[in-house]
Amino acid sequence: MTAPIPVITTPRLILRGPRDSDAASLGAFLASPRAGWIGGPFPATDAPEWLECDRQRWADAGRGSWMVALRDDDTAIGRVGILDHDGWHEPELAWFLFDGFEGQGFAFEAALAARAHAATTLNLPPLFSFIERRNVRSRALVLRLGGVPERDVVFHDIHLTVYRHPGPRVRP
Repeated sequence: MTAPIPVITTPRLILRGPRDSDAASLGAFLASPRAGWIGGPFPATDAPEWLECDRQRWADAGRGSWMVALRDDDTAIGRVGILDHDGWHEPELAWFLFDGFEGQGFAFEAALAARAHAATTLNLPPLFSFIERRNVRSRALVLRLGGVPERDVVFHDIHLTVYRHPGPRVRP
């Protein structure tokens, strides 16, 4: 039996494991032009496979992606996670929100919670995020999170900037 995916609550959100009922919302995002920032668009019918892959990552590595849901009614609004990429030597903090949920601070809130979990529960060193140069929203978010551009890379034929997140703050 595998350990359950941790549930994290924030003032407005729940970070939880994927559910089959999330497939429609995830599929709409995957098929949209906005999925271009993560290598898409992809067929909406790929959503159940993505959800199962997320579950398997948690089972195999003890970390992965959470679905981000509104705390009031559990509506899935996006995804945030600690990802291990084939061919890359450290985990990434990654995120995306579904259409209509951007610009409200949800990605910031979810990313902070995931990053804190990585540091305090998983004892990971400061994470990084890959940001494609033209992704203005994610670039603004990573800077708001305190990320610092570290270097430019080409990964899987995509030009990206590696942003380093700060480590956990120690209280005096």
